[in-house]
Amino acid sequence: MLESILLTATRVLTFAGQRPLTNASGFFFERDGKLFLVTSRHVVFDEPSKHFPDRIEIELHNDAENLSASTYFSILLYRHGKAAWRQGSDSAGEIDVAAIELDRFALPKSAIFNAFSPGHIYGPHEEVEIGSSLLVVGFPLGFHDTLHHMPVVRHAALASSFGLRFQGEGYFLTDARTHSGTSGAPVVIKHSRLDKVDNGLPWKLLGVHSARLDVGTRNIKIDEALGLNCAWYADILMTLTRT
Repeated sequence: MLESILLTATRVLTFAGQRPLTNASGFFFERDGKLFLVTSRHVVFDEPSKHFPDRIEIELHNDAENLSASTYFSILLYRHGKAAWRQGSDSAGEIDVAAIELDRFALPKSAIFNAFSPGHIYGPHEEVEIGSSLLVVGFPLGFHDTLHHMPVVRHAALASSFGLRFQGEGYFLTDARTHSGTSGAPVVIKHSRLDKVDNGLPWKLLGVHSARLDVGTRNIKIDEALGLNCAWYADILMTLTRT
């Protein structure tokens, strides 16, 4: 039986016109009847790297009986000269999360996916023990099951106190082996109470994976990379998806 968590994530491809740019990860979030694609903000716009795509494509399953069947759905990033995505900020600055509302009627009628909902979100006020086992569901370096079009899952551990904004920023740390292409992946923990499951997804959404962290003074010839990553708290979605 296919695990429900695998159908929450989708591969995100960025383009400038017809020119392919990068691979990334994303996931679906549903609220008040509206459907959103969530990914990292730097996937759709990143000034430091001069990354300015004008559209993205996501891959969708379109046959419940045949998981090798899929289709691509194109999403314009600008409408009438304005950004189509929603982003947020707080007292520390911009938050590296973007949410794009999807037109349900434009999606293929046979599209198959699972979406997180507000009931899945673990906010900073929730208790999650340091060192807890987490999962990051995405497409590292674009790698995935190319036959069944499924993401892969990396194990992670909670590496900083959940609820304590690391260095004053709106994210927490995970200890995991990650790669480019994982940006925008959901960071989840198994739900301990099956009677509280929403939408058939026995997982809680803690954050949105953003990037690896390193120390600028590290001697690359002697010291390995830290292996730490930042994940922005998922409760930002309650702001970005507000009507």
